[in-house]
Amino acid sequence: MKKRVLTGINTTGTLHLGNYVGALRPSIQQSRSDEVESFYFLADLHALIKCQDPVRLQRSRLQIATTWLAAGLDPEHVTFYRQSDIQEIPLLNWLLDCSCSKGLMNRAHAYKAVLEASVESGEDPDARVSMGLFCYPILMAADILMFNADLVPVGKDQAQHLEMARDIATRFNNLYAPKDHPFFRMPYALIDEKQELLPGTDGRKMSKSYDNVIPLFEGGSSALSDMISRIVTDDKKPGEAKDPDSTSLTQLFKAFSTDEEYAQFRAELTDGLGWGEAKKKLFNQIEAEIGPMRPKYEEYINEPQKLEEILLAGAEKARKISAPFLEELRNAVGLRPFTAFKGSAHNAPVKETKKKSAAASFKQYRNPDGTFGFKFTDAAGTVLLESTGWASGAEAGRAIGQLKKNGIAALAALPLVERAAGITDQQLADAFASLA
Repeated sequence: MKKRVLTGINTTGTLHLGNYVGALRPSIQQSRSDEVESFYFLADLHALIKCQDPVRLQRSRLQIATTWLAAGLDPEHVTFYRQSDIQEIPLLNWLLDCSCSKGLMNRAHAYKAVLEASVESGEDPDARVSMGLFCYPILMAADILMFNADLVPVGKDQAQHLEMARDIATRFNNLYAPKDHPFFRMPYALIDEKQELLPGTDGRKMSKSYDNVIPLFEGGSSALSDMISRIVTDDKKPGEAKDPDSTSLTQLFKAFSTDEEYAQFRAELTDGLGWGEAKKKLFNQIEAEIGPMRPKYEEYINEPQKLEEILLAGAEKARKISAPFLEELRNAVGLRPFTAFKGSAHNAPVKETKKKSAAASFKQYRNPDGTFGFKFTDAAGTVLLESTGWASGAEAGRAIGQLKKNGIAALAALPLVERAAGITDQQLADAFASLA
């Protein structure tokens, strides 16, 4: 069975060389595999969280969609769509909102970072927090769970969102799904541990916030050449030996060369290659890969109707999955058509069913750094205890065993286990009692 891989691209700016090397190129290469079913979408609903400039948002959507196609994404082989064209996603987002605890959202790194920034500047903690920002992880979960993605390529800073998506999916499954037919599969983060961040013109991570980016397609070859000419180097003259690691030139060259070409470039610098000539070599190396893509980029930019047709076709393909699945979820939560009531059934008394009492539970997981941890949650999904840093899953399991056996008394012997803020002894005692 093919693995489903889903990738979203936030549409708040334009893509640069760092985005191409770190995300576009590897994703497009992976999409060509017959072992995966790939979904790519423009996260234009997410973009509204940060961008309230309609012109900028529209331009970004056009440029980013065009960039993906120009770089080689094949819409016939993948499902490529705009998030806002899939009307089932906002409704699923609401269904998940209504079953997700606020406590889970309180722990989101992005939300806490905004709170801290507001406090540091003397503002009200929530002064910069929109509900879009606060509920961002739920919309991300809806994107992923709508298509039951198995893997989601993300950076390490986004790994928490995948953990939250699993928590949200588990909660919904427990509330509404039959035991033998869970609605949602558990998604996992696909993190490339070997991926290196491409440096910008000043040696720092390439980022628009640092104003050090090298454009991918915008401005054509002249813009690419101009930005490469601005890469910082030392003042050594042609003929003098250069330190290949003293500039961004070498790392950028590596991203567009074979091992042999990279080794030769380093050797030439050590032998005295001038910085100006080195920059020309880097430009030629990048242009050889990017240049042939530029005509297709210009074609779609100048004829957006072609792009519109591709994205609408992609949305139609995506909705063949999302529409029937959302209907199944609507029925599960009780949003069923009235025709589901036959004869006088709508007048019949509701049959009382005895529900099994929900219990607290432990959830184990592995952190990006390789350590193991677990959470102890009550029946409503509120986190009571959280632990991380165990060297092995077995150690984490033994700690769970002590807690199940001895309850609150075991906490004194488990320094890696922390009680969530505001959780009382009575809450813990009730939760441990429900395990019996």
